[in-house]
Amino acid sequence: MESRGKMLNAVKYAGGSLLTIGFIIFLAGLLESGYSVLTPVGIGMVSGAIFIFLMGVFFVATEEMYEKTDKGIEVASPIQTKKSTIAGAPFGRS
Repeated sequence: MESRGKMLNAVKYAGGSLLTIGFIIFLAGLLESGYSVLTPVGIGMVSGAIFIFLMGVFFVATEEMYEKTDKGIEVASPIQTKKSTIAGAPFGRS
């Protein structure tokens, strides 16, 4: 559990800082008339931050589900089929 908590914290801080910086750059590009190039850069940073956060949460959830699955379960016996009472007659019909 400790490694998952560390990864979640890392993803949270990385995504949050990129989101904040991207939002500030987006607002600067939107409100300042001379820097119109900053608007798409800000949008890209915000969408990248969201993508990084979602992928990190997905990896943590996948790791947790992988550890909780039961592996190597043996089948006690194969499924038995009914045999015909009369040899050569399919499904017991004569």
